[in-house]
Amino acid sequence: MTDTTQTIQPVIETDRFLLRPLQMSDKGLLELHLGDQRVAKMTRSIPHPLPPEYIAGRIERAGEDDTNTEFWVIDGSAFDHAEVMGVLKLTRLDRNQSELRYWVAPAFWNTGIATQAVDAILQANPQGACDIYAEVFQDNPTSARILTNAGFAYLGDAETFSVARNGVVPTWTYARKMGAAA
Repeated sequence: MTDTTQTIQPVIETDRFLLRPLQMSDKGLLELHLGDQRVAKMTRSIPHPLPPEYIAGRIERAGEDDTNTEFWVIDGSAFDHAEVMGVLKLTRLDRNQSELRYWVAPAFWNTGIATQAVDAILQANPQGACDIYAEVFQDNPTSARILTNAGFAYLGDAETFSVARNGVVPTWTYARKMGAAA
């Protein structure tokens, strides 16, 4: 039996930006940012160069009712910042767990945007997860620091395939217990 319950993805507000669902009007800025090799190479699944209509397809799939994955755009437009500063992604796993992934556009690196976005999504815990997992490439210690500062505990080393790098990349894996009140 298929679960046909549709959930409305919440908008999460901070003092610097909104975390909101993807929309087709984000296509141009997503293509700009994800077309940057520095960003693509820090992800598992973003190819470089981007194929035509890749982003449009991703946005369409993100809006499907039967997805276990939710995307939030880091939107600073209401606060005199860019409309797309980055994206967070939460994927539902089994046993009431989720996996967090995120990226931030290079113009916003070292500004605290990623730290605040990760903190906001954890505080909201929109999927009601008991545990949230994340991984970072070992050549990205800044992202590792963001996770540890947000209360994630190091679990161990692993590796994963990166499409943009066309190869296997060593990773660090992290977990955070969310507690009953989260």
